[in-house]
Amino acid sequence: MVRESRAMARGFVVATAFLTRIPVAAPGCSAGQLADAAWAFPLVGAGIGAAAAFAFLLAQLVGLGDWPAALLAVLTGLALTGALHEDGLGDAADGLIGGRDRDHALAVMRDSRLGTFGVLAIVASVLLRSAALAGIGEAVHAGLGLIAAHAASRAVLPVAMRTITPARADGLGVEAGRPSASVATAAMTIGVLISLAALGPTRGAIALGAAGAAVFASGVLAQRRIGGYTGDVLGAFQQIGEIVMLLTAAAR
Repeated sequence: MVRESRAMARGFVVATAFLTRIPVAAPGCSAGQLADAAWAFPLVGAGIGAAAAFAFLLAQLVGLGDWPAALLAVLTGLALTGALHEDGLGDAADGLIGGRDRDHALAVMRDSRLGTFGVLAIVASVLLRSAALAGIGEAVHAGLGLIAAHAASRAVLPVAMRTITPARADGLGVEAGRPSASVATAAMTIGVLISLAALGPTRGAIALGAAGAAVFASGVLAQRRIGGYTGDVLGAFQQIGEIVMLLTAAAR
C-alpha cells in the first residue's frame, strides 16, 4: 500500500512537471516516464482549471467586467502551462493545414517559427475560450466550466497516445511512450467523473460527447495527413477539447 501510494504521488509529480511550469521536484524525471504518469493528466488539468477559476473570481471581485475576467482566467492557464498546448496547436495548424504533403507537414511542425495558420489558430483559441467564459459570466459556473474543460481535455491525451500511432520515429510523441490500457482508462474515468460533477450529468455528458467527437475528427485528420500523432498534435487535441467543453458549458 505504501509503495503504491508513493508510485501514485510520483506519477502526479511527473505529470505536473511535464504539463506545467510549477517547479515541482521530480528526481530522475524523464519523458519515458510520462506514459505511466498519464493517469494523472486530468487531475493536473483540474488544478490548472481551479487556478484559472480563482483568477476569474478575483477579477470580478475587484470590479472588472466579464471579458477582462475571462481573458485573465485564460492567461492564468497560459502562465501555468507555459503555453505548452497552445504552441502545439499553432504548430499542428501550420503543418496539418498548410503542409503540402506528409513530409512537408512534419517539417513545418518541427519548425519553431509560427506561420499564418498557427497564429490564427492560437488567436482563435484564446478568443473562443474567453468568449465562452464571458458568456457564462457568473463566477461559480465559469469556474466549474474551467475545471471540467481543463480536466477532460487532458484526460483524452492518454487515450490518443494509446490508440493512435506516432507519426515520427523520434520526438516527444515517441519518447513519452504508450500508456497501458489501465492508465488510459483511469485517466478517462477521472476526467469524466470530474466533468460530470462540475457541469452536471446532462450538460456534462453533452460537453464530453461534443469534445470527444471534435478530438476524434482531429485525430482522423492527423492520421490521414501525417500518419499519426506528434507532441504538437496532442497539444492541438487538448486545445480543441478545452474549447468545445467551454463553449458547451456556455450554451444557453
